Amino acid sequence: MRISVKSEQHEIIYELNDSVAAGELYAQLPLTVEVEPFSKNEMTFYPQKLDVTNAPLSDGAAGSLSYYEPWGDVVMFYAPCPPNISLYELGVAVSGAEHIADLSGIITVSAVE
Repeated sequence: MRISVKSEQHEIIYELNDSVAAGELYAQLPLTVEVEPFSKNEMTFYPQKLDVTNAPLSDGAAGSLSYYEPWGDVVMFYAPCPPNISLYELGVAVSGAEHIADLSGIITVSAVE
């Protein structure tokens, strides 16, 4: 499963893993949401709550797509993050990762056929 995260100027394509959480995110698409910067290494957006049962922990690598379960936000890392026991991997950027830090405002998250 692949998804597109698109702003007015940039597009990032992610390859999702086969976790329940990734499947639930995919099932919510398309989403039009506001992207928000957090810390010095990530952009976030808020889908409906995802089930992290049996989801792999995220290593927080640049280009990874993760879910921070306590806050219910999807995290797009543009720089590495230390491991966290509440951060679950959803997928990895396969193109456009260099534009994650440039996202702002309203984005569209959609399935890639």
